[in-house]
Amino acid sequence: MNSDRSYSVFARYYDLLTENVDYEARAAYLDELIRRLHPVEDCVLLDLACGTGTLSEAMARRGYDVIGVDGSGDMLNEAVEKKCESGLPIQYVCQDMRRLELYGTVDVTICMLDSLNHLPGLPDIQNVFRRVSQYTEPGGLFLFDVNTLHKHRVTLGDQVFLFDLDEVYCVWENRFDGDATVTITLDFFESGDGEHYTRTTEQFRERAYPRQVLEQALEDAGFAVEAVYGADSLDPPTEDTDRLIFAARKK
Repeated sequence: MNSDRSYSVFARYYDLLTENVDYEARAAYLDELIRRLHPVEDCVLLDLACGTGTLSEAMARRGYDVIGVDGSGDMLNEAVEKKCESGLPIQYVCQDMRRLELYGTVDVTICMLDSLNHLPGLPDIQNVFRRVSQYTEPGGLFLFDVNTLHKHRVTLGDQVFLFDLDEVYCVWENRFDGDATVTITLDFFESGDGEHYTRTTEQFRERAYPRQVLEQALEDAGFAVEAVYGADSLDPPTEDTDRLIFAARKK
């Protein structure tokens, strides 16, 4: 995630609201890509926009030396709690990914769960790509996913989703703005005394980018695009693909 202030309540319920995401399957998929494209021993892996750390934990269990970076202190608080329970040696850093600074280089960077779509515009994407390139070993990998325009226009569109959970009631409203951007409004209703509810609203926007634009931005940042896949597969994307997976190698 990208903004500390924007996700304060969302961070508390993020794991509950994304229970449909199979993190173990996603970690297995990323592990397969890394072993195919860049098999190295003692692989140092950067999980960029790591959120609450669920994917970081899954990759650490697979033997990766994981650094998790996120711009939201609230998200990282949740991640650190998981780390305390699991005992996994993950290093977490609170940074805006557009201003990424590490003490050394990494072998692989992953940036998943449409985190790049949260950035305001193409200059921000380009800045992140340059930063990742700066801290990636020559020959290293950059793996990331992005939501497509099809997902914003058709799958999300103007849909409204309701989450009636024991801990919180959440109304998740999407509004497609017609310019590749979807505005997502989350209304959280938290019970204080069983009779009264506190309502908190958080809002963010996601922007989709043409594949060719992202490929050019990667090239400009010093990456060679190895492949672009349909979501969580090794197949090429189609017009109806909701998520693209990019695999790029540092030149």
